[in-house]
Amino acid sequence: MIKSNLAVLLAERKMRVADLVKETGINKSTLYKLYNDESVRIDFETIDKICLALDIGVGELLIYKKEQ
Repeated sequence: MIKSNLAVLLAERKMRVADLVKETGINKSTLYKLYNDESVRIDFETIDKICLALDIGVGELLIYKKEQ
């Protein structure tokens, strides 16, 4: 299962989803779904913008966890 680490990343930077919306131009609902780990799919362009804005790699944003 692939999990989003966006909530942790934003907390570490003392940022809100609204701050990331302003910086990236990504739709608020898209980021909230990713923040709350409710996304079913995510566009490569969205991943790219988030990684660029937070200065991270894809492996820091998306984490693979084996289902139990």
